[in-house]
Amino acid sequence: MQDDAKTQAENSLNRDRLIDSRSGFQSAVREAFAALVAAACHEVVICDTDFADWPLGEISVIDSLTQWVRPSRKLTVYAQNFDDLQRRHPRWVTWRKHFAHAVECRVVEPLEQGRMPSLFTARGGLTLRMFDSARYRGSLSASAADAVLAREQIDAISQRSAEGFPATTLGL
Repeated sequence: MQDDAKTQAENSLNRDRLIDSRSGFQSAVREAFAALVAAACHEVVICDTDFADWPLGEISVIDSLTQWVRPSRKLTVYAQNFDDLQRRHPRWVTWRKHFAHAVECRVVEPLEQGRMPSLFTARGGLTLRMFDSARYRGSLSASAADAVLAREQIDAISQRSAEGFPATTLGL
């Protein structure tokens, strides 16, 4: 069953497509994470204001991340606020504690409304981008040009970010 899902994800990612609904966006996120396993890319970046609409805590996404992660791989997460992620995706938070060596979470300085991109990009050309998060309009693309544009956005965001959301917290 899992091989069927992986094959389906690979086939659907071979062609670019538009996203026009919340369920379409969440499906594209699941497919993008499933495709990581087959693509064996070493670096993935995800970016969103708070990841409230992302299915990060779903078992299929966690399974895909677990199969993908290795010591040489890196997932970088940019957000303006990690409170919603902690509250809505406890399974992902637990997964992240086990794989903290491969996950870097960064807090982005507050930006103007609508300036924080909502995107997924993997080295090798896979890009999921939301152009209008309020109406769930976006695209899933394997185009190198889309990957370059996403990288440029991430570079600009990274300059306005600092490490945040530690995997563990120490107390007295």
